[in-house]
Amino acid sequence: MRDSIHKYFQVGTIQWMSHPTYDIMDSLYKIACDDFFDAVEITKFNDDETRAKAKKLLEEAHMKVCYGAQPRLLGPKLNPNDIDEEGRKKAEATLMEAIDEAEYLGAKGIAFLAGKWEEATKDQAYEQLLKTTRNLCDYAATKGMNVELEVFDFDMDKAALIGPAPYAAKFAADMRTTNNNFGLMVDLSHFPTTYETSKFVIQTCRPYITHFHIGNAVVEEGCEAYGDMHPRFGFPNSANDTEQLLDFFTVLKEEGFFNAENPYVLSFEVKPWGDEDAEVIVANTKRVINRAWALLED
Repeated sequence: MRDSIHKYFQVGTIQWMSHPTYDIMDSLYKIACDDFFDAVEITKFNDDETRAKAKKLLEEAHMKVCYGAQPRLLGPKLNPNDIDEEGRKKAEATLMEAIDEAEYLGAKGIAFLAGKWEEATKDQAYEQLLKTTRNLCDYAATKGMNVELEVFDFDMDKAALIGPAPYAAKFAADMRTTNNNFGLMVDLSHFPTTYETSKFVIQTCRPYITHFHIGNAVVEEGCEAYGDMHPRFGFPNSANDTEQLLDFFTVLKEEGFFNAENPYVLSFEVKPWGDEDAEVIVANTKRVINRAWALLED
């Protein structure tokens, strides 16, 4: 592709994945100084002073700021589709707080994920998730903000209520009947974990996708980093590499997601494994992106 990827996408990274062991401000400084990144995805700050410093740095960097509320749920094991109403309300409360924090930091919305589910209560869980998400969207709308649900695996690792892709599309359609500030985030690293392809996921969820992630996964049982671990490209026994990323870019192009006037965020969610060096893994990911983009037909 002769045009730069930055013409059509705001390329970003998930801060807490790229630098899991770094001091938060050191991490943000490294990302802010790297002009490969047009966007950065951040999450909950533990104190007001650091949050204020981050806000200042992000304003100076002139980057698109995105807010991932997933760690707010995964850490304390909160479930926005909990069939126990008190449990659902706890999850909703932290996501409401996330909207406020995201607004302060300059983000225009939040992303989250569905919680675990049981087959016997799946329909009830679906209704609970609709309730939570509608409440979030109603509140976000008062601030001119959006809410995105990230599509995860349903039976491998996170075992979230949403995906697979057809179920995610159904949920998004139901949400859009009441809230137009809702969208789906799809992640290349999750496609192997839901036994789906880029073409199937993107075509199925086409009207509702508002945000993209890319990365890798190991889906062979018994292998190192099995599940939703986001290992580097080229990791042993993993599912995605340059070929799969090229296919992903090709589908995005064919489906009309190359938007120079209002580019989508495309962030990589790749984490160092074991004693791997975080900066080497970031560089690895950039190389794969650059190569796949170079191979894309104009």
